[in-house]
Amino acid sequence: MSQTDMAANSQRNPPPFPGSEDQDPLSEMADGDSDEGEDIFVGNRNPVATRTESFQPNTANGEEPADLFSEEDSGPARSSNSPPGYKSSGVHSDDDSDLFAEASMELAGGGPSTAAKPSEAEAGPSPTTRKSTTQPMSMEQLEEDEVKDNFELDVAVTNPEKIGDGMNAYMAYKVSTVTTLPMFRNRTFSVWRRFSDFLGLYEKLSLKHSLNGCIIPPPPEKSVVGMTKVKVGKEDSSSADFVERRRAALERYLQRVVSHPSLLQDPDVREFLERDELPRAVSTQALSGAGFLKMINKASDAVNKMTIKINESDTWFDDKLQEVESEELQLRKLHTVVESLVNHRKELCGNTAVFAKSIAMLGTSEDNTALSRALSQLAEVEDKMEALHQAQAASDFFIFAELLADYIRLLGAVRGCFEQRMKAWQRWQESQSTLQKKREAEAKLLWANKPDKLQQAKEEITEWEGKVTQYERDFDRISVTVRKEVLRFEKEKSKDFKSQLVKYLESFLQSQQRLIKFWEAFLPEAKAIA
Repeated sequence: MSQTDMAANSQRNPPPFPGSEDQDPLSEMADGDSDEGEDIFVGNRNPVATRTESFQPNTANGEEPADLFSEEDSGPARSSNSPPGYKSSGVHSDDDSDLFAEASMELAGGGPSTAAKPSEAEAGPSPTTRKSTTQPMSMEQLEEDEVKDNFELDVAVTNPEKIGDGMNAYMAYKVSTVTTLPMFRNRTFSVWRRFSDFLGLYEKLSLKHSLNGCIIPPPPEKSVVGMTKVKVGKEDSSSADFVERRRAALERYLQRVVSHPSLLQDPDVREFLERDELPRAVSTQALSGAGFLKMINKASDAVNKMTIKINESDTWFDDKLQEVESEELQLRKLHTVVESLVNHRKELCGNTAVFAKSIAMLGTSEDNTALSRALSQLAEVEDKMEALHQAQAASDFFIFAELLADYIRLLGAVRGCFEQRMKAWQRWQESQSTLQKKREAEAKLLWANKPDKLQQAKEEITEWEGKVTQYERDFDRISVTVRKEVLRFEKEKSKDFKSQLVKYLESFLQSQQRLIKFWEAFLPEAKAIA
């Protein structure tokens, strides 16, 4: 390599990291460890050095490294009858859906070389121009993008039905869709799905979209106790409440999925809504309520333990992440209080029923006719009040408490987007560090006058230059996606809270108005007591 080429390549060289002697893992990579080229997003080891033998760098025609996210939605949908990479769990195999591996292979075939350095316009965003790629998107721009989507799509989950007997029984739900979108075969259709199918859909969407920074709406939690009561056939109010709670939660989950513009285009979503039978999803144990929280907390701990921290030039991401964490903490506290309120109203229902029964018995034993009639009327009023308290407890739970529970899980998914961005930044920094070590190794070979190893060192430098450029683009792209997703999430959250709070207040107001009418009707009876 000539001195001119080395100077040209050093223009995009990141600032040197602290002493290379202290970074043992990266030193091992510099010595030819098998972790070179590892795709940390999907966890597959695909050594780029092996692929380089079949795909030689070609910069004569000005080709650039492949865009990691450009072909995400361009591929044709797989056949629902015999998908080649479809596992028995209903999830596509990693071999067929490894988008990042394909991008790495294209990168090896068209990466920049030291012999022909692309111009600054073609080399991708530099650290100084990276700010412009993540400029804030306003709510007005987001609304303009959504105005173009003028279509009808209504999804409902209804008719929960118990299938089978004993511990092998399960609940099936009718998923009905009404739409004007041309991508569906019919305008109105319905299918039957079990709870594990909903979890399987979440698993598929997470594997494909969460790595890009998308917010994947989480499904409702598993409940071993609640489902066991349903399976053994114990008919009581708690079992009925559990089934209705799960049905409503599944409906909200599906509505959030189909309202997401990227997820709606996913073939797995269309298959879930249209296909009569789905392969049974079996790898869903980690998606229980406790498992989901452990997964989120484990990812958070991993990010916190990273030795390389982002030196943010844009404070928006740090500010938003702090807002999300603070809001999640406050919602958890509020949810605990609302659950206590629901339990209080249920207890009030029981006490009101006991009071009404006691008043009725007292009225039957009273000799004074007017007083007896008044006590009987009071017992009827208390019975009506019990029904009102019960309806208000249901309103507290299904309208308010469930809304808070949904957004506690959604905020966990939002934190997951920031963590994916952190991982992308980490991978970019590690590739820069490795490139620096490769250049240092090349300089040592020049000083030692070892031409037999010099060519291999140059090829490795070319390979890692391409990786640095690609990983920088990946980080810029995921930053833009995370910003857009968070803005969209905040807009949807405001709409949801406004709608549900208005609904909750209207329900509470109607309940109080009915209560006033009951007492107004009873007042003449009380005054008529002689």
